[in-house]
Amino acid sequence: MKSESASYKAAGVDITAGYRAVELMKKHVARTMIPGVLEGIGGFGGLFELDMTGIQRPVLVSGTDGVGTKLKLAFLMDKHDTVGIDCVAMCVNDIVCCGAKPLFFLDYVAVGKNVPERVAQIVGGVAEGCVEAGCALVGGETAEMPGFYPEDEYDLAGFSAGVVDKSKILDKNTMQEGDVLIALPSSGVHSNGFSLVRKVFQVEKGGLDRRYADLSRTLGETLLTPTRIYVKPVLALLEAGVRIRSVSHITGGGFYENIPRSLAEGMTARIERSAVKVPPIFDIIAREGGIPERDMFNTFNMGVGMCLTVAAEDVDLALDSLADAGEDGAYALGEIVRGEGGIELC
Repeated sequence: MKSESASYKAAGVDITAGYRAVELMKKHVARTMIPGVLEGIGGFGGLFELDMTGIQRPVLVSGTDGVGTKLKLAFLMDKHDTVGIDCVAMCVNDIVCCGAKPLFFLDYVAVGKNVPERVAQIVGGVAEGCVEAGCALVGGETAEMPGFYPEDEYDLAGFSAGVVDKSKILDKNTMQEGDVLIALPSSGVHSNGFSLVRKVFQVEKGGLDRRYADLSRTLGETLLTPTRIYVKPVLALLEAGVRIRSVSHITGGGFYENIPRSLAEGMTARIERSAVKVPPIFDIIAREGGIPERDMFNTFNMGVGMCLTVAAEDVDLALDSLADAGEDGAYALGEIVRGEGGIELC
């Protein structure tokens, strides 16, 4: 018997639309299947069999996050195929900071009205992020919540789990004076600081189609550029034998909050301001909003999506390995010195 409820539909929840959304997203989920997945979409739980080959003491590493108010731009532009990449990135980029390999991902989409085609676009982005991270999309949830969200809005969050051998967990306490900070470039604003971005540009009043001489695309397209996923380049460095002391994912709080989290006690990250390759969008935000440079570096990634601390002797190997992994824009950002902790941006 076909599952259908006219009463529930009258209350604002269309069960059949949910079924349609699942059918549309199946092709996206199929792209993410990797060895270890035991069951496809449609069950009550996602099953994943761990391959313990070469792992003596497995440690599971988890991460969860959302996309935040960047979603407001997706609503205004009616573009929903990239925010899923952001959602995956915010989780797996945290996981790889431990040296762990992400295994699987689950998403949660809460909508005011279930429009199957729109949900499929969102999940298509999630699937693309999973492919970039090398993990599987093993399940998720789409919740239709009329009266809680406006019909044309939604929220998006996710969860991921990875694994690392305990002996290979990156340990910041191995850090030494003279170690070098390596920057992995961001694609732009990524998924943090959008409450400030929205205030600066007053996006709810329009103007996302405006153009600036320094931007190759419209303001809205530039801001909606998805967060980069750094999993494969970082894992490639570990496989190449690069001595990575620590990794910092530059998210909300910028340099001043995130880099200190990856420093050993008694160590300071010394960064020359002139060494930071800042994309034009950040200069535009600072100028349009009258934002002091200190606040910019304490809110945004400023063009550095991830910061690696490596042994000084391994810098060339690290940069070569990153280039081989597609990260040819990586560069030396600064060095580790003895100090009271934190960063010196001078």
